[in-house]
Amino acid sequence: MAHENVWFSHPRHYGKGSRKCRVCASHSGLIRKYGLDICRQCFRERATDIAAPYTAAAVYN
Repeated sequence: MAHENVWFSHPRHYGKGSRKCRVCASHSGLIRKYGLDICRQCFRERATDIAAPYTAAAVYN
């Protein structure tokens, strides 16, 4: 196996490496509840569009 083919050659079927944000493809801070699969930064930007009733942005608007 050449050096170029070493990176990400291991299959990722479970764990943090297998899941990413559907907006920005980040692996950190992922919210998986209710099947959102969106990172917390993108969630805060789009909370009113998602119409999440449990966010502070939705309460104060």
